[in-house]
Amino acid sequence: MITHMRRKSEHLVLAGMLKKLARRIGAHVTLEPEWNIAGQIRYKNGLNRYFRYNTLDLNPVGASDIAKDKGYANFFMRRMGYPTIPGKTFFSDEWCKAIESKRNIHAAYRYARRLGLALSSSKSFPVIVKPNSGTQGIDVALVRNKKEFYRAMRAIFKHDRVALVQRVVTGKDYRIVVLDKEVISAYERIPLNVVGNGHSTIKQLLAKKSREFIASSRDTRIKLNDPRIAAKLKYQGRSLVNIPSRGEQVFLLDNANLSSGGDSVDVTKQIHPAFKKLAIKLTRDMGLRLCGVDLMVDGTITDKPNKYWVLEINAAPGLDHYVKTGQAQQKIVENLYLKVLKSLAK
Repeated sequence: MITHMRRKSEHLVLAGMLKKLARRIGAHVTLEPEWNIAGQIRYKNGLNRYFRYNTLDLNPVGASDIAKDKGYANFFMRRMGYPTIPGKTFFSDEWCKAIESKRNIHAAYRYARRLGLALSSSKSFPVIVKPNSGTQGIDVALVRNKKEFYRAMRAIFKHDRVALVQRVVTGKDYRIVVLDKEVISAYERIPLNVVGNGHSTIKQLLAKKSREFIASSRDTRIKLNDPRIAAKLKYQGRSLVNIPSRGEQVFLLDNANLSSGGDSVDVTKQIHPAFKKLAIKLTRDMGLRLCGVDLMVDGTITDKPNKYWVLEINAAPGLDHYVKTGQAQQKIVENLYLKVLKSLAK
């Protein structure tokens, strides 16, 4: 229910933007009035296009479905030579019974230990676990021991019958948005963090950040009881009652999704041409016209690619959180969706 309400709230941002922008090209947007989550775009030539939540009538259905399934998407990207993160899918007990598979949570734990040991001869963790079809960083967790692993996997299986266990990779997290062979935007995603002032606790700083999100109409709600925050702080030898020194930056999550409270830094004008070419080619190879390409880069995206990984792709890259991070970002997103509206007419 919470996920549905969050998606509905985000959709209202997009729907309002589409209604405003459509008038600039002589088109008209009609929303289904009861829930306001489905819409029709009618063009001057009589052509109708449709959208639901952030999914626009632009990408082919088959390609979109593959992009939504992280396991399948990784398989095809890996087969085409793209550097994906080593990992494997595992299933809830109910789904294991339905498909007669032994890849349950206990098999996942044994795999996680082997995956961690492949990186270090002395440690079998950490690893990343995430829902196979999830969005917005919900239930994505970096786990460092058996207890955290089982807790995180069980949280995933409450909402998804398939979970991914992946190797940890480090670097800078970027999203590149591609539309019809053109990079529309690119930005670095920085995980949820607070900056100390020398007298406020981490909990107080988080509460202040949450109030700032609300004041800016950014639809991000920080849950102080999120076990991932507690685990991250514990790993740093901290808790919510600690007081960071002035100017000290404290990271509270490992995933950098803006919907989880992360920050963004626009790099659209600074992105290296080789990364542009990579994102455009990957989008085309995956059969998509509109795509958010998420990369982890060892270095920066402004330099020629050296070592990087494709984290995942998104066939419906909602920019609702990004648009709330500043006036410049709002202009970028409006220009993006204006181009999307024009592309839908083709």
